[in-house]
Amino acid sequence: MIGFLALVAGIVLGIIFSPEVPVVLQPYLPIAVVAALDAVFGGLRAYLDGIFDSKVFVVSFVFNVVVAALLVLLGDQLGVGTQLSTAVIVVLGIRIFGNAAALRRRLFGA
Repeated sequence: MIGFLALVAGIVLGIIFSPEVPVVLQPYLPIAVVAALDAVFGGLRAYLDGIFDSKVFVVSFVFNVVVAALLVLLGDQLGVGTQLSTAVIVVLGIRIFGNAAALRRRLFGA
């Protein structure tokens, strides 16, 4: 319940203050969001499977975001930023859809 209230509070504060992302960080934000979603869906799947560990979730969440951002940074430094960003999005997207399918099977039996 606390997590849900924090989510609602964050959305409300975001709407009220409408923060702007610095231009330097804008290429990394979408990748970080997708990496965070991957960790969230993995955490939901683990919770429903009865193997959820909050410590593992937090480490996974932070590690996914940092590694994804570092991969995009490396791609920018090598001059292949868009290609590496696309690769990261594809890999994380596959993981998200895999976890979503497992959640669907678990929740709806279909």
